Amino acid sequence: MTASAAAPADGTALLAATPDRMRGALGHFASGVTVVTTATEGPDGPHAHGMTANAFTSVSLDPPLVLVSISTHAHSHRRIDDSGRYGVSILGAGQGPVAHHFAGGAQSPEAVSLEWRDGLPLVGGALVHLACRVRQSHRAGDHTLFVGEVEGLWLGSGGPLVHYRRDLRALAGPAPTAAGDPEAVSVRHRAPAPAPVPPRAPAPASVPPQALAPAPVPPQAPVPVPDRTPAQDPGSTAVREHAPHQAPAPAPVPHQAPDPRRDPNLGTDREERPAHAR
Repeated sequence: MTASAAAPADGTALLAATPDRMRGALGHFASGVTVVTTATEGPDGPHAHGMTANAFTSVSLDPPLVLVSISTHAHSHRRIDDSGRYGVSILGAGQGPVAHHFAGGAQSPEAVSLEWRDGLPLVGGALVHLACRVRQSHRAGDHTLFVGEVEGLWLGSGGPLVHYRRDLRALAGPAPTAAGDPEAVSVRHRAPAPAPVPPRAPAPASVPPQALAPAPVPPQAPVPVPDRTPAQDPGSTAVREHAPHQAPAPAPVPHQAPDPRRDPNLGTDREERPAHAR
């Protein structure tokens, strides 16, 4: 029997890649959670639209390109195609209700706040805001891949919201440092420890001149010199190691499993009207 025809070690059989099986299999790939938004013009001002999606990835750093995969059945598909622009809000650990709201799950309008930046609505309190202009679109099965160039970027702080096997989980953010710089704990940026000072050789004893025969010189005991290591030397520039700060675990995100009939990118889109549309 050849290696290509060998059965899996766990005895599982080859399965057809049906939509339900694909949804279940790809759910094992842990990912962040985003809300993809766009705006349409109405008679009384712009209207904001958004949908929860985890089908988001970076494409290029130079030029700055990202990609979102939108179902052709989603309302946002036509709106992004028409406007040529979309925003991406990467959700933080405490924004589970926002993800469910824009995925067609439990409605929590009180948890949703929108900020308008560069003409696009973005979810308030998110870890990252991206304002993108569509540069390419590619039809792929029942989805369209919208490649967008990032025209604006805003950074927040905190831990991320993670999607894994139809569940939302919260991760703690990075531990703060005294300087407030996450790179401050990187070994690559530490000052090198100074080399240890070698012990000093004892100085030879001087013998006074004698007019007559020299008297025997008593042996001199060497003067002990301490070995100055970086930890003992008060003038040392060695960096001391500190135990990493443990950030408190975030409150658990209430779980509400999305409807399994919905798209694997977490769902449909909702139309949200901001209090002060601009």
